Amino acid sequence: MTESMRIAIIGAGLGGTTLAAFLQRAGYQVTLYEQATSLARIGAGINLGPNVTRILRHLGIGDRCERTGVIPRGRYSREWDTGAITFDIPVREFSGHYGAPHLTMHRGDLQDALTSTIEPGSIQFGKRLLELDEFGDIVGLNFADGTSADADMVIGADGINSRVREILLGPEQPIYTGTVAYRSIFPRALVGDMEIADHTKWWGPDRHILFYFLTAPRDEIYFVTGVPEADWGSDSFAPMAADMNVVRATFAGFHPEVRTILAACPAATRWPILERLPFPLWSRGRVVLLGDACHPMAPNMGQGAAMAIEDAAVLARCVTDGDGDCAAIFAAYQSLRFERTARVQRESRENNWLRYPMDPGWLFGFDVLGAAAVG
Repeated sequence: MTESMRIAIIGAGLGGTTLAAFLQRAGYQVTLYEQATSLARIGAGINLGPNVTRILRHLGIGDRCERTGVIPRGRYSREWDTGAITFDIPVREFSGHYGAPHLTMHRGDLQDALTSTIEPGSIQFGKRLLELDEFGDIVGLNFADGTSADADMVIGADGINSRVREILLGPEQPIYTGTVAYRSIFPRALVGDMEIADHTKWWGPDRHILFYFLTAPRDEIYFVTGVPEADWGSDSFAPMAADMNVVRATFAGFHPEVRTILAACPAATRWPILERLPFPLWSRGRVVLLGDACHPMAPNMGQGAAMAIEDAAVLARCVTDGDGDCAAIFAAYQSLRFERTARVQRESRENNWLRYPMDPGWLFGFDVLGAAAVG
């Protein structure tokens, strides 16, 4: 069983769509099942290091993304109060050094670009997974709308609240890290004439705030924070509207540039930062996990989506090399991905990435496409 294998991907987000693109290019029959009724330009900004933009170029959408988003002219870590630069990150040298640039853009714009790489009609919308039933060489999928489907392999790319993971491991709440992220996207024009760098992370003693532009005209500002809050305050981990007075008070002692931008921001949302511990069970039978369904992490390195996209490239290569043997495919995939994703999880939790001068080559210089061909 090779290219005739029917592959079902649960979740049409960044990781699932990337996987579909690679597998379809290899000739596999791939269907993505997405519980949303459509894809919309909602969400947040996203940082894409050279380890990801290299993959986007391989898929043929690098130019499109680089025209849509921002290749930063500067990326800075700064002290929260004095504004002193603790690390002038050499993003201008990334293309020459790593063979691909650093890029910031709207997550929805990246989703659109990735969706353009898969065959029309590959995504079935309104498909909330209820159960998986494995019998022999087939996995049955049952959805909340009363429909069902069969597949030879199922990939759970359905995020931190993954139903596929729950089926494999049983009910399990994600871990609240004691940190919240305030997020907002708003017009740069609201800030007035103040000069703003393309990408700045302001580091406080126990909190941070990151600003960057999302679009090539630099007309949209995105910010995201990490703020300690011991109690999320709700039984549900769903994001909620933020009180901007609270947000501004949270950064009251920060540099005037931070306070000016927050004063101009009309609204924000409040998100819990969740994670799960690295877990050795990534698969069972003909079912395997990918991205946040498998190894969700704090966003402090901006690598959550990157790890899902890397996962997709590696898993696709393992499938094409595996001759239909799911056990061998999944074992190879996990062996190639476990240590790297666990390290990113750990360093994301520590939240010191690029605060001071360091060599980021282990992350940005890693050629996942080449690595996937090894072993």
